[in-house]
Amino acid sequence: MLRFFWGPMDCGKSTLALQMDYNQARQGRQGLVLTTIDRAGPAQLSSRIGLARDAVEVTAELHLAELVRTQPRPVDYLICDEASFYSVDQIEQLADLVDVSDVDVYAFGLATDFRSQLFPAAKRLFELADEVVRMQVEVLCWCGRRGLLNARVVNGVVAREGEQVVIGDTVGDGVRYQVLCRRHHRLGELGPSVG
Repeated sequence: MLRFFWGPMDCGKSTLALQMDYNQARQGRQGLVLTTIDRAGPAQLSSRIGLARDAVEVTAELHLAELVRTQPRPVDYLICDEASFYSVDQIEQLADLVDVSDVDVYAFGLATDFRSQLFPAAKRLFELADEVVRMQVEVLCWCGRRGLLNARVVNGVVAREGEQVVIGDTVGDGVRYQVLCRRHHRLGELGPSVG
């Protein structure tokens, strides 16, 4: 089965991915954990609450079906964190692994970018997944409303243009991300205490 778990930043996607891997492995199932562009660096799946584990780094060149075929033991499941940053072709490969090789795929990611537009891989996951699950941990905007959208903040201002994927929240780069409700995302308002 192909399942896509999605939500804004801070809703617990990576934490759930780590928990799913733990539960699957505990039952003796053989799996692989994959990620890309993780905040902790290459080949790491990490959560903001401090949990982490080694993972396979998904690069643009990585063929996921080939990766699974070359494993020394048959693979029962894949945990795919940051799946919204995979290529559309890699999402197709995940669906093929489910349909042809009976591998269970648990994909986790954002739905939309900083402009509130679907990531191409997320769009394809919405189209192909057997099950789509919106994460239940509610993230709040600074105003108290439900946070739905990830704003890219560059030097204190909500960005409206730029590359679709930019890593932020690193020391001194002037780029960070903040979850906002739709109203404040559209208005570009970051809250009274944010400059």
